[in-house]
Amino acid sequence: MKKLLLILFLVSSVLLVCSPLIAQDAKVTSLMSKPLPDIPGKELLMIAVEYPPGSSDPVHRHNAQAFVYVLEGSVVMGVNGGKPVTLTAGQTFYEGPNDIHTVGRNASKTMPAKFLVFLLKDKDAPVLIPVK
Repeated sequence: MKKLLLILFLVSSVLLVCSPLIAQDAKVTSLMSKPLPDIPGKELLMIAVEYPPGSSDPVHRHNAQAFVYVLEGSVVMGVNGGKPVTLTAGQTFYEGPNDIHTVGRNASKTMPAKFLVFLLKDKDAPVLIPVK
């Protein structure tokens, strides 16, 4: 019985220590969507993105003008296979409607990162389109 308890204790300790090291999916929260009457067929969408430690996005595109503002932590962003840039709180990034977002990840394996994204896009178009 003591051996079983020791094994359970060791396994649970390893899981507690290692679970922050396993990357989790980003959390995306829609904050506002507003049709733009001066630009027929377009809308502005504001989203908040939270990257857990070690989190990354799959390669994708937005088919929109995307303006990124980092709130906390640091993120690595890159488009079209170009050199990725590391952004920290207060810094910005832009993605054009024809850009393929090839790098999007939390720069830290231990700290979360949060940023806002403002998307000028076609009304009712998807926010994200995976690219293979």
